[in-house]
Amino acid sequence: MTPYDKARLLPIWRGPVDPQPLGGGITNVNFVVQDGDRKAVVRIGDDIPVHQILRINELAASRAAQAAGVSPAVLYHAPGVLVIDFVEGRTLTPEDVRAPGMLERVLPLVARAHREVPRHLRGPALMFWVFHVIRDYAARLEGDASPHAGRLPALLQDAARLEAAVGPVEIVFGHNDLLAANLIDDGRRLWLIDWDYAGFNSPLFDLGGLAANNGLSEAQEGAMLAAYFDRAPDAALWRRYRAMKAAAALRETLWSMVSEIHSDLAFDFSDYSLKNLATFRAAFADFEQG
Repeated sequence: MTPYDKARLLPIWRGPVDPQPLGGGITNVNFVVQDGDRKAVVRIGDDIPVHQILRINELAASRAAQAAGVSPAVLYHAPGVLVIDFVEGRTLTPEDVRAPGMLERVLPLVARAHREVPRHLRGPALMFWVFHVIRDYAARLEGDASPHAGRLPALLQDAARLEAAVGPVEIVFGHNDLLAANLIDDGRRLWLIDWDYAGFNSPLFDLGGLAANNGLSEAQEGAMLAAYFDRAPDAALWRRYRAMKAAAALRETLWSMVSEIHSDLAFDFSDYSLKNLATFRAAFADFEQG
């Protein structure tokens, strides 16, 4: 059965529907469905072991995020299918995130997710430790004879330095995929969507990912750290943050390199890998100089 037919034939619809492709996703196949006066998003995707994605974890995190008031309602689920309420709004871009005033809206949403989502989480939960993910991706790339395999020894050495610099961490429940496309502005408030990679983590990973994925300036990063931790960042915090920011960029790079081999989605992962590799190298240089 095609993804379209899976979405079309779900038992929750009140009448015939014609799912329309929803662009932007690079992990799942997504559709928007008009069902009478109700609109919903259908996410089609099974577990993805190469990316450590377990749909039972995504479902639990999505429900908890709904209860915490940071994410749309879960309307239905079945193996390989998640249906959530459609939010009428604008999907953000990196330019939007960098725009004056937007970070002051994004950061409270992220902090609220960190604090509130774990209060509503039920059942088994995952730990998302970026350095484990990096090592796992590197082993996968080497085993699959990736064209990037020659880069891996140096990248793993860099990752080891970053992990040592991060040191002991505070633990929150992280979203762990703070791309601009996972933020929606409905004109009144922001929503945080797509909980594929959710898990307990250091808050520095989400903050570093937010900066690396959206090209925040150093001034914006300083304001972000001060607002999140309610104090001016000292040299030690800056160093741990820069290490985690570089690790977030490296994880996104290796994610894309693995996707070059394993994803069937129509997306230029090769170009995405190179762009993220450049982001990582810039972030690592900042870490070394900091």
